Amino acid sequence: MHSFLSLKVSVLLVTVSLVQAKVNVLSWDQAYSRAHSVVDQMSLAQKVAIATGTGYMNGLCTGNTYSIRNPNFPSLCLQDSSMGVHSADDVTAGVAGINAAASFDKTAIRARGEYMGKEFRGKGINVQLGPSLNFARSPYGGRMWESGGEDPYLMGVLASETVEGIQDQGVIAMAKHFILNDQDLYRNSPSFRIDERTLHEVYLWPFARAVESGVGAVMCAYNKIDGSYSCENDYLLNTVLKKELDFKGFVCSDWLATMSTIKAVNSGLDMEMPGDTVFGGGYFGRNLTDAVRRRLVSEERTTDMAMRIVAAWFKMRQDRFYPSVALDSFFPYSAPIVDVQQDHYKLVREMGAASNVLLKNTNNILPLDPNNVRRIAIIGSDAGPYPEGRHCEDRECTGGALGSGSGTVKFPYYIDPLQGLSEAFGYRTQVRSSLDDWDLNKAARAATGADYAIVFVSANSGNENDVNDNAGDRKNLYLWQNGDNLVRTVADANRNTIVVVHSVGPVTMPWIDHPNIKAVLWPGLPGQESGNSLADIITGKVNPSGRLPYTIARREGDYVTSNIRGSPVNYNEKLLVGYKWFDYAGIEPLFPFGHGLSYTKFNYNRWKYSANFSTHYKSEGGWKGEDKLVQEADVLIDTSILNAGPSDGAEVVQLYITFPGGYGEPPKSLRGFEKVFLRRGETFNVHFRLQRKELSIWDTVAKDWVIPSGEYTIHIGASSRDIRQSGKFSLFV
Repeated sequence: MHSFLSLKVSVLLVTVSLVQAKVNVLSWDQAYSRAHSVVDQMSLAQKVAIATGTGYMNGLCTGNTYSIRNPNFPSLCLQDSSMGVHSADDVTAGVAGINAAASFDKTAIRARGEYMGKEFRGKGINVQLGPSLNFARSPYGGRMWESGGEDPYLMGVLASETVEGIQDQGVIAMAKHFILNDQDLYRNSPSFRIDERTLHEVYLWPFARAVESGVGAVMCAYNKIDGSYSCENDYLLNTVLKKELDFKGFVCSDWLATMSTIKAVNSGLDMEMPGDTVFGGGYFGRNLTDAVRRRLVSEERTTDMAMRIVAAWFKMRQDRFYPSVALDSFFPYSAPIVDVQQDHYKLVREMGAASNVLLKNTNNILPLDPNNVRRIAIIGSDAGPYPEGRHCEDRECTGGALGSGSGTVKFPYYIDPLQGLSEAFGYRTQVRSSLDDWDLNKAARAATGADYAIVFVSANSGNENDVNDNAGDRKNLYLWQNGDNLVRTVADANRNTIVVVHSVGPVTMPWIDHPNIKAVLWPGLPGQESGNSLADIITGKVNPSGRLPYTIARREGDYVTSNIRGSPVNYNEKLLVGYKWFDYAGIEPLFPFGHGLSYTKFNYNRWKYSANFSTHYKSEGGWKGEDKLVQEADVLIDTSILNAGPSDGAEVVQLYITFPGGYGEPPKSLRGFEKVFLRRGETFNVHFRLQRKELSIWDTVAKDWVIPSGEYTIHIGASSRDIRQSGKFSLFV
């Protein structure tokens, strides 16, 4: 292999045209038919080769498989991350997964998946290692910012829209991490224990939606579940994923998460990553070939592995004019520089604003009119440029460019809040700034006498990386960098204080009731256009419409999973995840799930609903000729929303359901939402349809989803605690 120093400096700039029609992906039946024509020609060694990783830390991609000839099948490039192309230049650093969920906007989530798919394809990457579908079960979870929050229905929408967006561009999406990888602490050692019903109704839900959307690959996790490693868990991989969910794609291990050869393969693992590495040989390759020859693994099983991989490749039409790999960060002097950004910054700016949650707005202090602001103070290091440079990947960052580890993306540029707000307010407004979090006297001087003081604070984390002495999961829910003291100091000095929180997850707010704190904004992790997105909200160019995808409690101890440091990890809260626990325990949150304010006002007016239920027998086929009782339900809900406020804006109409008593369900569960944009004075009718999927619970005896018999309650509102309409209907089996 050539050293970097011996490579000839020959750089070719390529701007990829990403304006392309949606890829007409094949059905699984069509893909398997084509895969047969290739796999039927393969030898045992070839089938094993395409399932085996190679070249880790020596190749172009996070993961690479072997290529084969006669028949020909290429080396596949697998690359992080779930929010964009990791370890690459000339790519877009967009909003994190938690922001996509906070938008509560299905169209925007799909568009995010599409632009990521375009960029991965433009770089010649076959498999995007995302979306991430693990839960904010605990507020300390180090990687919760990569996923979609605490609710299975919301996470399911994130899963389906993201998968379809990515795969519409011909890139294989890999849903991860299957399953219960909801914390980094202990993820490699003790077992996670969960009951069957909780597994299905909460943690499996988004993976089921990804499978329904045709996801090509699933990544198994590091952790054990009920004593067995995820990547060699026969019940989870074979029984649940491949049989129950009818998953047709391939299962890939997380990197170095394969723990065996025979057990892993027989239990359903189809691809090992990273395979034969600089750390030593992997479990597949020669080890798997030998296991087949010793009849410890059947060759039919290796054929199934190869079929799943090749079928996923054919399904995305990667056999037709697929670009070559061009990850220029690894070999900057040999690979062409392929710029795949196009105008995706526009979507990032829009989604950064759309996912910004306005938590508090006393006396409608926001928005601010730049023409009426003489002096403004911008305070806190979180408002300023990166102290470490513009790329800010795999290390601690500020200003909304948070997160650490494999879920991050290099920033091609960064609009920090100080820059974005200064440009938005213009030359007429004097902007004072103090970016030192520890010099409280300087912060107070900057805030004193300003018309408004905007103070920026943050909290960060990353996957298993030690970020500010927080190894993976956060140690507590405090603000970082002296944040609480900084907020109090500024609020004491200025009666119009606005707090902006960039955070990977919930934080405590002991200052929330300070009389001078008039507004709190929660932009989360908005990406490269952070400052512009924030300025659009603060100046009223965009009316805030983001909603919290998790609960923010008044005290750390209010969370049912406030302590995740026990071993083994027991999911004792069962179905009571997030807001469901707060409802059940009667605990008033500081800000509830689904909460978010607007600059306008929405009235919920007339509504109606109807419910129908039926059962019929459907033949299961087979030699026994057995019939299965199938339940069908159809509940239609219509509600009228009026924008009765002073400005145009979007409302997120949320539908929750209370199941009949006696079945052990939470007080209410999200089962639908729609974001609707309304002009001032405009009325719109929002339609919901609940069917079997939304009305069922998991029956551990029948091993199936069943619709409970009895009285249901529908709740429609603006958050899990702001219910505007409720009504009852009955379904009887």
